[in-house]
Amino acid sequence: MKISFVGKGGSGKTTLAALFARHLAAADPAGGGPPPLLAIDADINQHLGTALGATEAEAARLPTLGDHLPEIKEYLRGDNPRISSAAAMVKTTPPGRGSRLLPVDGDNPVYAAVVREVAGVRLAVTGPFGNDDLGVSCYHSKVGAVELLLNHLTDGPGEYVVVDMTAGADSFASGLFTRFDATFLVCEPTLRSVGVYRQYAGYAREYGIRVHVVGNKVDDSSDVEFLRQHVGADLLTWLTRSDYVRSAERGAPAPVHALEPANRAALDLLRATVDAQVQDWATFRRHAVEFHRRNALAWANDRVGEDLAGQVDPDYVPGPQAPVH
Repeated sequence: MKISFVGKGGSGKTTLAALFARHLAAADPAGGGPPPLLAIDADINQHLGTALGATEAEAARLPTLGDHLPEIKEYLRGDNPRISSAAAMVKTTPPGRGSRLLPVDGDNPVYAAVVREVAGVRLAVTGPFGNDDLGVSCYHSKVGAVELLLNHLTDGPGEYVVVDMTAGADSFASGLFTRFDATFLVCEPTLRSVGVYRQYAGYAREYGIRVHVVGNKVDDSSDVEFLRQHVGADLLTWLTRSDYVRSAERGAPAPVHALEPANRAALDLLRATVDAQVQDWATFRRHAVEFHRRNALAWANDRVGEDLAGQVDPDYVPGPQAPVH
């Protein structure tokens, strides 16, 4: 199940994405160990690694999806006859017969290159937006690697891909917002944060995407009432201000079971909400093809020098039932 955490900058989106990933990683259902789990940092501000527990130096040494994009494309292309070369693959290129698909867990050259374990969580990072990018490239060219990866994942129930998205409504600059089974919008009890919710929910509704609001930094019942007043039935749960989080942000992280019981219960509800989702691979595919064709006409055909609509394999639907090469 693919899960995104979105919201206003400073709302605690990255903190909650990290807490949820650590909560999943610490689970031991029926003594079988933690579930298959992959976390991805797709935010322009790359802080998921440190939120999980890495030091700044450790986070800076993590390999990036952007640096390995050519190899990732070559691997995912496989022997798909509709893709003329790895260079012809763009962020929206959908898989087809012959493409290599990725499980959430397991060994493959992509994960060997870009996935590292941080505090018990397998993590891949997009890479920072550096000085060399200023005035030259858009950050969405970096998160394109995430979109390509999500297009080729064969995740199923009981498997989790947790993605920390860029803040605000920036993810609507691509089709990335349609790549998820569950979208959690982290919302503070403020008008500015509610404004981001309204903007995001309005866009998402056009594509039939349900947004679950997770209140954060809640002090009292008036904060909860404020959120209910402004987001209505989209309010799923909320987390209170946390001494546990404050200590972690000051460099003293503790095991996730030390989180306040009420906040742990909120994370349990997030997991239950994800587990209740029914994956709609046909709709996932339809959205992927729509945005691929839109990007092909807007810029990708000219950049690659061919009609990329031909990369679409008719009647092909990805998912756990598709063969993994």
